[in-house]
Amino acid sequence: MLDKAAERALMSKVTWRLIPFMFILYIVAYLDRVNVGFAKLHMQGALGADFSETVFGTGMGIFFLGYFLLEVPSNLIMEKVGARPWIARIMITWGLLAAAMMFVRTVPWFYGMRFALGLAEAGFFPGMILYLTYWFPAAERARAVGKFMTATAIANILGGPFSAWLLGFHGIMGLEGWQWLFLLQGLPACVLGIIVLFYLPNGPKDAKWLTPVERDWILARMKSEGAASSHKHANLGDAFKSPKVWLLCLIYFAQATGSYGFTFWLPSILKGTYHVTDQVTGFMVAVPFIAATFGLVLIGASSDRTHERRKHVAGAALWGAFWVAFAAILLIPNLVPLPDNTKLILAYVGFVLAPFGMSGTLGPFWAIPNTVLAGSAAAGGIAMINSVGNLGGYVGGVALGKLKDMGFAYTGGLFVVAGAYLLLAVLALCVQMPKVEHPVTMPDAVPEAA
Repeated sequence: MLDKAAERALMSKVTWRLIPFMFILYIVAYLDRVNVGFAKLHMQGALGADFSETVFGTGMGIFFLGYFLLEVPSNLIMEKVGARPWIARIMITWGLLAAAMMFVRTVPWFYGMRFALGLAEAGFFPGMILYLTYWFPAAERARAVGKFMTATAIANILGGPFSAWLLGFHGIMGLEGWQWLFLLQGLPACVLGIIVLFYLPNGPKDAKWLTPVERDWILARMKSEGAASSHKHANLGDAFKSPKVWLLCLIYFAQATGSYGFTFWLPSILKGTYHVTDQVTGFMVAVPFIAATFGLVLIGASSDRTHERRKHVAGAALWGAFWVAFAAILLIPNLVPLPDNTKLILAYVGFVLAPFGMSGTLGPFWAIPNTVLAGSAAAGGIAMINSVGNLGGYVGGVALGKLKDMGFAYTGGLFVVAGAYLLLAVLALCVQMPKVEHPVTMPDAVPEAA
């Protein structure tokens, strides 16, 4: 039996035991996914004219085609074999491939390595989202997801200056700076994958750091929520046939189009617009993602406090769309009657403020799938939403590069990003939520462990 104070203490204990470690894993995962945006600053000159903006955009995005193919199978396998061995396998495989990007020399090689990296990493993110559902009740899940996903922002905050620093390794041991970047940002995933085998429990049943009473309370709470969710799809076939699930796929497609279009290309946009060094570019890239960190935490906490998801997602998306469009308009030559220096400063303000909303969509969004999915549908459905949705990463990556090569500078791509978030806001308001999305009341007594 746990009183309210003990319940809060238990959730705090689980949070501190799992979220910081998962946070570190996701920082490494996300950095290995997007560091090609920084590597591009030097790869393009080193590897020749064949590596156009369109080629880099395609290479950035092709990652998500491999990701798409294996994401659902990966999550279903994790359900069968357990989180510990499967997450470890994912990390070690992608770490080796991420480091092997240092050997890229031709366009087909570049495409092939990015595609293989997507295959290797498939299942990590949805696996982590599914893993959180083993531990955190629905009423607290957006906050947990938001804390976990601040890793994407922190990866960019730390990754910008770190990547710029690694580019300065040019010539050491005969390697280019971009080669050092891939090597030294890929190998940590292998080390962490080994640590996963010893640190990460498959679920509450395997957590030796829980007391029997704490373990039984979590399991009973999760079981009680499942029993109270008659409106949910409980098998995988129902999830694939559900219009709600496909709507969530489309929402996440819009999110990924905008998010990855912005993240992949921001180093090139800032360096090309402000004509600064790699080191200054790194710090300029970092600042917007400080705002993203606040958005993830604050919007997720507000969503949990009010038990409201749709309006939080839509409002955050509109905020992001407005500030990206604001920056893009200011960068169009001769459109706004202000001095050039003023326009550049205001445009950067837009770049800084936009991620607060862009990233703020994620916590409340990822609290929605478990209101319509349960059982085996949760594993496959969450992976399906993430894999189909992340195809938007391909669109975002390719669109900005293609538009740049067509003569639209980077402003055309920024309008694609803003439009994606505007679409996301509209679609989020179309989601039909269950009438009750409040915490399930638990009985005071929880059976003692045998």
